[in-house]
Amino acid sequence: MKRIMAHCSLILLLLLVWTGTGLAAPEKMGLVTGGEKGTYYQFGLDLQKLMKQSEFINLTVFPSKGSIENVYAVYQRPGVQLGVVQSDVLAFITRLQSDPTLIKIAKKTRMVFPLYNEEVHVLGRRGIADFEDLTGKRVAIGRDGSGTFLTARLLFQLSDVKPSTMIPIDTDEALAELKAGRIDAMFYVAGYPVKLLREGVTEADQLALIPITSKSIMEIYPPAEIPGNTYPWQPQKLTTVAVKAVLVSFDYRFRDCDNVGRFAQLMARRMDWLVQNGHPKWKQVDLNYQLRGWEQYACVKKYLGLPGTASTPPPPADENPVFRAIRGMFDQQ
Repeated sequence: MKRIMAHCSLILLLLLVWTGTGLAAPEKMGLVTGGEKGTYYQFGLDLQKLMKQSEFINLTVFPSKGSIENVYAVYQRPGVQLGVVQSDVLAFITRLQSDPTLIKIAKKTRMVFPLYNEEVHVLGRRGIADFEDLTGKRVAIGRDGSGTFLTARLLFQLSDVKPSTMIPIDTDEALAELKAGRIDAMFYVAGYPVKLLREGVTEADQLALIPITSKSIMEIYPPAEIPGNTYPWQPQKLTTVAVKAVLVSFDYRFRDCDNVGRFAQLMARRMDWLVQNGHPKWKQVDLNYQLRGWEQYACVKKYLGLPGTASTPPPPADENPVFRAIRGMFDQQ
């Protein structure tokens, strides 16, 4: 009996020492996403549930107003190490932004993983045959700083299409303006089917999706197709382009570097759970997709065991020296 009590006391002491090092308590991390009705936010909630199962990371998910806000947040907001942005956000900052601080931040923004495709929807009055026909038109391009806003601006620059007016308003307001005839077209960058366009547009509105086939755009953006009847009022398939949603971090050092690496390791190991239990778009995620213009974070490569890093990940929790010592005592019984 005394021997058992001595072992129990030693176990308790070891657990107290282990807890005292901070290894037992979950690491607190933050992920900034998008609007609460959007796919970014839902992806965040899926990752939050996954991390809760691991007991190693306590993930808080924050909504946001767009990709630019997320780039700033990952850099400077306390407790936010991760964000979801569109893959063309770096090109937007490099080409169209004059803010030196933002440009400096962008240079140290790193990809954790590529996620899913977001198709570019350009909805307009019937009779606008293609993207080039938007020259001289009134076009809503999304709220300032949003992913839709930055993609629209880049597509106009790449194609040299010059609308008479680019109106920075949200998609709900833009659709109302389009229906009222006060604008000619609107942008919405999101993975199909888009709920707003599926439920908010009917055949009676006399609107249609506008194809994007410009060679200058397709040299930069991957081609995509929206199948016919994705929307009841759009019977024909549509050629357009897509951007990737990207999970990003900053080029942190020390503790945040390791936390992001562990997060990525857990996410990669449990992709099957995300596909089975998360948003339908998880089925389209390829973590190994080679995304041009993005450098994967070295701390992520380290924990995934990818080439380019000499370090190896720490042992799994069940191989922690404290756990080994406890297990060894009972093995001797």
